Amino acid sequence: MSHTFDYDIAFSRNIGWVTEAEQQIIKSKRIAIAGMGGVGGDHVLTLARLGITKFNLSDFDEFGCENTNRQVGATVDTYGQKKLDTMIAMAKAINPEIEFKTFPEGINEANTEEFLKNADCYVDSLDFFALEARKRVFRLCAEKNIPATTAAPIGMGTAYLNFLPGGMTFEEYFRLEGYSENEQYLRFFLGLTPAALQQAYLVDPSKLDLANKKGPSTTIACKLAAGVTGANVAKILLNRGDVIAIPYGLHFDAYTNQFKKTWRPGGNNNLLQKLAYKLAKRKMNI
Repeated sequence: MSHTFDYDIAFSRNIGWVTEAEQQIIKSKRIAIAGMGGVGGDHVLTLARLGITKFNLSDFDEFGCENTNRQVGATVDTYGQKKLDTMIAMAKAINPEIEFKTFPEGINEANTEEFLKNADCYVDSLDFFALEARKRVFRLCAEKNIPATTAAPIGMGTAYLNFLPGGMTFEEYFRLEGYSENEQYLRFFLGLTPAALQQAYLVDPSKLDLANKKGPSTTIACKLAAGVTGANVAKILLNRGDVIAIPYGLHFDAYTNQFKKTWRPGGNNNLLQKLAYKLAKRKMNI
């Protein structure tokens, strides 16, 4: 058994599911990931174990005790430490040859173009409430023909959407402009989860606190999101297999044992989405 790092040996167990030539393609690609918290940390480690060796990463935050239930980098030893530094150290422990371009100030108007430079795919891991940054990143991805993916950790499942070059854009799907901040949060959530599989077991809806920008979450959802993202990123990078893109989406819920392929032509302008928005807005007094 080898005790020194060798790329070909380290990722040899991938071979069979991908070819040796495809593994070398994966090795050459660069992934941009914004946010190193709940799903972001799991995305980095999953893609590092897939064999990705180039990352553009951003995060300005530190780990705290409140992150323990779901964020892979949050331990008693990392409380108070920068999430970005922690996740880089964990990824380098998997593959010391990984190269990182880092954005420790997070994503802003001045650095988003640089953040996406040379990226072969963007993986969205921004905080749910970071809508302005999210809109800016997805808009630039569309302009630069960069595939963009988001796998939302919802309850004990994940809802997955792909935005591919030449297809429907983030804004065309979610239609957020012209709405108040809380209305945009609601529209974003409903667009992520049109199947709403998680509703059956949400025991305390009051824990979704828009005013303080907090909501319930589980590590189960983060792990599922990372797995689904890793599979789809591989398919995108290798141009292999059917990649579901909006207005289609996927939602798998491990708690309810349900899987749905969703279709919302027109995005949040779809009649079903309009009805869901009207009912949810009334229920939440927005």
